[in-house]
Amino acid sequence: MADYLQVLTPQNSQLIFIDQQPQMAFGVQSIDRQTLKNNVVGLAKAAKVFGIPTTITTVETDSFSGNTYPELLAVFPENDILERTSMNSWDDQNVRDALARHAGEGRKKVVAAGLWTEVCNTTFALSCLKDTDYEIYMVADASGGTSFDAHRYAMDRMVQAGVVPVTWQQVLLEWQRDWARKETYEAVTNVIKEHSGAYGMGIDYAVTHVHKGGERVKHGKRIGPNPAK
Repeated sequence: MADYLQVLTPQNSQLIFIDQQPQMAFGVQSIDRQTLKNNVVGLAKAAKVFGIPTTITTVETDSFSGNTYPELLAVFPENDILERTSMNSWDDQNVRDALARHAGEGRKKVVAAGLWTEVCNTTFALSCLKDTDYEIYMVADASGGTSFDAHRYAMDRMVQAGVVPVTWQQVLLEWQRDWARKETYEAVTNVIKEHSGAYGMGIDYAVTHVHKGGERVKHGKRIGPNPAK
């Protein structure tokens, strides 16, 4: 349990996206699907900001599930897509090899987000925990199940096995940790403004009305940046 007391850092983490594909999303009923995609892409951008090694795996792309969300692929245009036939990603040697390469760099905290929670996420997490000393952090709001109960009880089952439940914004802020880390400050706040709803709106408000920065609008027209105090 000692390793679970360590916070996520850009140095100890890797990320895997499992079957973030349209046909899989069509069956999701546990979360609004547009919200799901927003959270997935927000998590991907967070990983990009911090240089988190990311594995993308898909199942039956041509015959059933369709292509990975283009918004997700746009974040990682250089990544290979690891195609499988098994519902359990851990059955695929390419997936195991990709995770092992990053774990060999000390990245044994595997942040995971996928569809569906009760099938592909659960079988992957249980198998990985059984066979390795990796830790699994399941991003609950960047994953989805075929019903609310399917998602909830799958998360419960994984937690009982030792999986740590997290949310995408929690992961982002844990990686940032300190707002004095200026090298990632602007990029992180940009992700928040784009994907974090009310929190992002709050940042925009603080920039324009509290700190008097950003662009001003009057009667629907841009009138340039606020003057410095």
